[in-house]
Amino acid sequence: MINIPKGTKDVLPGQAYKWRYIEDAAREVARVFNLSEIRTPTFEHTELFKRGVGETTDVVNKEMYTFEDKGGRSMTLKPEGTAGAARLFIENGLMSSPMPVKTFYITPAFRYERPQAGRLREFHQFGIEVFGSPSFETDAEVILAASSFLDRLGVSTKLELNSIGCRVCRAEYNKALKNYFAANIDCMCETCRSRLEKNPLRILDCKEEGCKKFIKDAPLITDYLCGECAEHFEGVKSLLTAQGVEFTVNPRIVRGLDYYSKTVFEFVSDEIGAQGTVCGGGRYDGLISDLGAAATPAIGFAAGIERLMLLMENTGANFPEEQKPRIYIAGMDAQTRGAAFKIAAELREKGISAEIDHMNRSVKAQFKYADKLGAQYVAVIGGNELASGVLTVKNMKDGTQAAVKCGELYSYLK
Repeated sequence: MINIPKGTKDVLPGQAYKWRYIEDAAREVARVFNLSEIRTPTFEHTELFKRGVGETTDVVNKEMYTFEDKGGRSMTLKPEGTAGAARLFIENGLMSSPMPVKTFYITPAFRYERPQAGRLREFHQFGIEVFGSPSFETDAEVILAASSFLDRLGVSTKLELNSIGCRVCRAEYNKALKNYFAANIDCMCETCRSRLEKNPLRILDCKEEGCKKFIKDAPLITDYLCGECAEHFEGVKSLLTAQGVEFTVNPRIVRGLDYYSKTVFEFVSDEIGAQGTVCGGGRYDGLISDLGAAATPAIGFAAGIERLMLLMENTGANFPEEQKPRIYIAGMDAQTRGAAFKIAAELREKGISAEIDHMNRSVKAQFKYADKLGAQYVAVIGGNELASGVLTVKNMKDGTQAAVKCGELYSYLK
């Protein structure tokens, strides 16, 4: 027997409707916020993620699924959605479109991580990416879209907000971090030691317990913001406050990818263990230029669908009922099974979900099967019903029965 790869998960019929519910909520948010859907390839040139995500990140250094294709080119299964969306924006000429270009996607992504609750090696994201606007109003709108999505799902989270500045003020902050960590770097992990010279900001993202005691007293980025970045951050906070969105400023949020600048945010929950972030994002004004195009401001977020599912299940969120057949039509013999097939086909054409027997069950067994499927009604076709054109339709919930002409069955069910 060949088993499923570690870190992946099958979606069974009894679970798929929950996925549809989350995806439908995502699409409805996209509709009201006027976002257009995009779809990018499952794999891209590895260079896209090295330049876009950042070579000093754990994602690029440790977690990517990279392979060489038959033409000798290095390819990588996408570990996140933003870099591919940025490439799409550049390559397909969307930079000449009226700005902003507002997009969304629902996509699988892949990272070689240690599987645990809410974290898989193949996972799925609902993401929003907005290109072309530098305004803090856009930041607030994207955060509101994330909040609206989570509200529609009925999950409770806390919004944490930060600004990590632009490249000018962050350069000063990196100097301060470098000076601070230099005194204790020999006591820190190998990854942090390598990051001290390359990108000291990434040290703040370290999860090693031995490093955390040094990180907790490190300088705060909010003390190093330039005037423009500080004004931008105040604008975001002001708009969110005006809309009644509660948040906490957390100066330790840096996000795990190098392309972020200015506003960063996370929606977190303590109901799913250590992997508490269910949605996160921020502004990335330098990414488009890093990929070789003219500088273009942008902001976005991604929400992990598996983590949302876990949160909803852990907190008893109300999923809608799984779709069940409206009616099961039971034939008694070969001739009446043919009639059942015809009636079911006509009902399906009109949008009524109908089911019939495919296993030559007895009528009694068909009733049991219909009940197991959760069919709302069952109609039996025997010789008398075939001759009269009148069906006896049983309501499976209350046991009542009604005589319904075949030609009026649709109206009765509707």
